[in-house]
Amino acid sequence: MIRKNLAKNKLVRNIYFLLKTTGDFFKFRPLLFIQQFKWFFDQLKNFQKLDTNPQFQIVEYYPCLFDNLSYTPLDPTYFFQDSWAAKHIFDLKPSHHYDIGSSAKTIGILSQFVPITMVDIRPLELELPNLFFKKGSILALPFEDNSIATLSSLCVVEHIGLGRYGDPLDPYGSEKAVEEIKRVLNVGGIVLFSVPVDNENKIYFNAHRAFTRKYVLKLFSGFKLLDEKYHYGLKMYDSYHEEKGFGTGLFMFQKVNL
Repeated sequence: MIRKNLAKNKLVRNIYFLLKTTGDFFKFRPLLFIQQFKWFFDQLKNFQKLDTNPQFQIVEYYPCLFDNLSYTPLDPTYFFQDSWAAKHIFDLKPSHHYDIGSSAKTIGILSQFVPITMVDIRPLELELPNLFFKKGSILALPFEDNSIATLSSLCVVEHIGLGRYGDPLDPYGSEKAVEEIKRVLNVGGIVLFSVPVDNENKIYFNAHRAFTRKYVLKLFSGFKLLDEKYHYGLKMYDSYHEEKGFGTGLFMFQKVNL
């Protein structure tokens, strides 16, 4: 009960995240450090007692100290949203898909099934067949009006204008980004879109914004909502749950008119 009451206190939340971020710079846990290196050398000693594989005579040290977990570590947001987007792209089967700023790892995988052009302000230094890159900003996309049939932008728009990635500060960054997405889609075009959702529109400076479902629909006024999913905690839901607070909303919109 005390923890829930503290979580509702804005000042307490702000202090907690300030201290948490500071702690990331000064984090050193000597006891855990000693424990994990002891585990590493115990494992090495036991391995060296086993019969030698003649094909592998050279052993060098490369400690991986924090992977011996009893579960598979995953970021639920990216796991759910990227799987959701992949399913829709496979179903749509576009001749060429476009993406703005989503996870390069995910887009690289998807590009092996459908050609994809990815737009980002930060250059992509790796190359793959079927993956094309254009340097550009979501605030000034390098495409003509009504020129794209399918487009994705996953967990991107909420960051625009907060300076986190070196972009200029702008209180209306998210709104301007959505307008650019709407501009470049052709009539009948599909956008796969995700942002954090909450029970109110909020700025978590300088990480991201969070949006209500009502405001997301307002941003895409004139578009048809074809699908929506919501991620809270470790589960996906078919509908928005305001009482659950912070989560992620996944939206599939279609442009129905100019």
